[in-house]
Amino acid sequence: MIRLGLTGSIGMGKSTASRQLARFGIPIHDADATVHRLLAKGGAAVARIARDFPDAVIGGAVDRRRLGALVFGDDEALARLEAILHPLVRAEERRFLARMRRRRKAIVVLDIPLLFESGGAARMDKVMVVSCPAFLQRQRVMARPGMTDEKLDAILARQTPDQDKRRRADIVIPTGIGRRPALRRLTEALRALRVRPSGSRCGI
Repeated sequence: MIRLGLTGSIGMGKSTASRQLARFGIPIHDADATVHRLLAKGGAAVARIARDFPDAVIGGAVDRRRLGALVFGDDEALARLEAILHPLVRAEERRFLARMRRRRKAIVVLDIPLLFESGGAARMDKVMVVSCPAFLQRQRVMARPGMTDEKLDAILARQTPDQDKRRRADIVIPTGIGRRPALRRLTEALRALRVRPSGSRCGI
């Protein structure tokens, strides 16, 4: 079973690429979606977050905006949060991989935003990076509600530079040149891995 790590800096189009891979019939483990479940009411991380960041928990669930505000610009607080979340996310990843092995899947995608930053690339057989020009990245991200130049610069400071990600990747998917070229590159990459997409409609 091929473990394909999917990553890319903020605003590069990783989520769209992940959705397209899912449309191709490839099982996806989404680290961000896992975190959402862990922070939701009844989630495995809520009690720990409540102890370390009590102001972030409302009605038995973690308010992500409040939590983000509490750790923004505070490296020590961020490290405490990561110490809570990372082991839980890794445990979910291991369970996902075990299920896919039992089902004899030829390939799975592990969608991990901070793949290089967390050292996760070492667990992958191949790494796919989505990338677009910096001006387009900033344009996309600044269109998000509540985003500011300060927030974006702080996020980028924590992420491996795009040029380094592209250099370390096995596969690079360009998302700034139109949907069809991106979809074509994605399809070609899967074929090179000897994976035949089960569908190809919808674009990146």
